[in-house]
Amino acid sequence: MQVTETLNDGLKRGYTITVPAAELDAKVNEKLAEAQPEVEMKGFRKGKVPMALLKKQFGQRLMGEAMQEAIDGAMSKHFEDSGDRPALQPKVEMTNEDWKEGDDIEVAMSYEALPTVPDVDFSGVKIERPTVEPAEADITEALESLAKNAQTFAAKDGAAEDGDQVVIDFLGKVDGEAFEGGAAEDYPLVLGSNSFIPGFEEQLVGTSAGDEKNVEVSFPEEYQAEHLAGKAAVFECKIKEVKAPAAAQIDDEMAKQFGAESLDALKTQITDRLGAEYQGAARQIIKRQLLDQLDELVSFDLPPSLVDAEAQQIAHQLWHEENPDVKGHDHPEITPTDEHTTLATRRVRLGLLLAELGQKEEVEVTDAEMTQAIMNQARQYPGQEREFFQFIQQNQQAQQQLRAPLFEDKVIDVILEKAEVTDKPITKEELQAEIEKLEDM
Repeated sequence: MQVTETLNDGLKRGYTITVPAAELDAKVNEKLAEAQPEVEMKGFRKGKVPMALLKKQFGQRLMGEAMQEAIDGAMSKHFEDSGDRPALQPKVEMTNEDWKEGDDIEVAMSYEALPTVPDVDFSGVKIERPTVEPAEADITEALESLAKNAQTFAAKDGAAEDGDQVVIDFLGKVDGEAFEGGAAEDYPLVLGSNSFIPGFEEQLVGTSAGDEKNVEVSFPEEYQAEHLAGKAAVFECKIKEVKAPAAAQIDDEMAKQFGAESLDALKTQITDRLGAEYQGAARQIIKRQLLDQLDELVSFDLPPSLVDAEAQQIAHQLWHEENPDVKGHDHPEITPTDEHTTLATRRVRLGLLLAELGQKEEVEVTDAEMTQAIMNQARQYPGQEREFFQFIQQNQQAQQQLRAPLFEDKVIDVILEKAEVTDKPITKEELQAEIEKLEDM
């Protein structure tokens, strides 16, 4: 077997692979010899079929396998000897298309090699880490927001309005007869909540405590209880109390509604949550600072195919963001702009740099970290968590999409340990302003 270089221009590589006919024939004979002991054929005992007959019967099919194995073996040996790593799947095509049995095989292989990433001295990288401590006003604001969500109702004088709560006794009848499940006492109904049959709640607007009201409605045609579906009904209602919405009191009782033992415990939870949110936002700012400096610090040749593919992906993604109504790919061809290519160049360069550093530092994403990431994603599909887990387990590309950001974050942490990082206390408003700048970039 012979491998001859035909192109060496920057990162572009080209080679001719020649596999002698004698080598192919030897591979075919080897395969036949391996199979011979198990072959049965009419007129011959098992394992006694002559090689010549086996070759006539199976040689052509085995020749295809031998050709593929020979080419794959030559490519593997080439990459092992040269140290090249192809940026994308190498292009391989047979050049002697008129090949016939007994001829040598000639194959042209071309690819773009991944570049050699230079070593980087990270000691000159200077990062300002924004730090924000949850202020008392932030905690109070969060408590007031929770109080609104934990809305209660307080007794009021006067008629019920939309949004009020009425406490009622009711008895439902169809054709003058009460039906099962159509009665309740002291039932708290929020008007406008659409929790009852269509048209029911609207008829109670304007009623006051002590009133009696016959509410006339019809059950929907698709009602779950078939014996009531489409039937006209009358509900005899007695309004016992009318209540207006009121924000919950910020106290221990409200805290218990949110799973805390006391108001102090709830404040601690809020402080921890706000601190985690601020740290997450600060992390985004730190990461942008670091990547901006690395982009200025490191320069090396990039495989054009990777940049083109990334630019195409960026252009395609942005086009769909601008055209959200188009869900599929039935749209005009999208051509990347210079801006897309510039962004793609940055992403590819930094991606290769982080991948190389991660390999050198032996950074790995653990099974536990992957499981946690899958669980976090699965929460977005309530009721379908099992199906999501199975999808991830069976889809290598989906696994890589989850693993890649975890790997990148761990490499970022390695770099930060080598860089000069100083804390910079700022306010929540300043932090938000910095985040908004990132979103505009």
